[in-house]
Amino acid sequence: MINLESIPSTLTPFKDKLGQPLTKSQIKVLQINLGKRCNLACTHCHVEASPKRTEELSPEVCEQLIEVIYKFPEIKIVDLTGGAPEMLYGFKRIVEASRNVGKQVIVRSNLTIYFEKGFEDIPEYCAKYQTRIVASLPCYLEDNVDKMRGNGVYEASIRGLQILNKLGYAQDPNLILDLVFNPPIPTTEKFSLTPDQIKLEQDYKSFLHEKFGICFNNLFTITNLPVGRTKFQLEHRKLHKPYLHFLESNFNAGTVEHLMCRDELSIDYLGNIYDCDFNQMSNLPAKTRDGEKLTVAKLLAAGTLDLIDEIQTAPYCYGCTAGCGSSCGGALV
Repeated sequence: MINLESIPSTLTPFKDKLGQPLTKSQIKVLQINLGKRCNLACTHCHVEASPKRTEELSPEVCEQLIEVIYKFPEIKIVDLTGGAPEMLYGFKRIVEASRNVGKQVIVRSNLTIYFEKGFEDIPEYCAKYQTRIVASLPCYLEDNVDKMRGNGVYEASIRGLQILNKLGYAQDPNLILDLVFNPPIPTTEKFSLTPDQIKLEQDYKSFLHEKFGICFNNLFTITNLPVGRTKFQLEHRKLHKPYLHFLESNFNAGTVEHLMCRDELSIDYLGNIYDCDFNQMSNLPAKTRDGEKLTVAKLLAAGTLDLIDEIQTAPYCYGCTAGCGSSCGGALV
């Protein structure tokens, strides 16, 4: 818990905390946000996705992304997110293009999409193309999940996991199934860091196997960054600034070399490029050495992925560097 009397009144700029610019490594991950349409509207969603959103990938940008996937062998992972990526334009085309050239595909799924009309084939499709599924299950208890994601979401998520297990997920070494834990959004100034990832994974596995016969590979603990709906709720309770101070007070320099923004490009549905998904949702674009905003078309014209030296940072970067760190792949250290 944070002692509010012990925190400074002014947040240290993240770049100043590092003492040097945050720089890119060789790009290995292409994370593509296919759009903001989703069958859910979760309270913690930094994308602010919902069934009412209409934004999604265009055919033109889809073709450009496929060209990038074929052109740059250094990309090892294509990470598809949304919204619900499975219901957005370009999902299957990008999956198949990526697998055709041997890249790992991650599908970030809410699991409930499998029960929406027209998407019942998605589990079998993912198994066929051996996509890695990273599924949101912010708690192993029903009440907590439904409070964050909507009534009935927990029950549908359990059924979705059982379907994936029947297809061989978490049993066949080529069918990886990971779960994601998100803590509840703080409602008071009694902030805390995410629990120990290893211990929480054991708790998840014991509970889900004993009660539902479910197995999975890895649990990822992800800190709620003050972006999107999380930021809105914190501001509503006048907790935004105190929460940022809490994150800064738990800054861990050992996480920096492992930050996901170091080796990834985050692409939005319009083809604009960002250093990470949080920057994307905050409209903080990646920039070239000359200060130009990047697009997928510019990458193709340049013939290289290495156009960014310095990563754009913001106060919420403290969320990825607090405690054991946080990324799309869970704890960093």
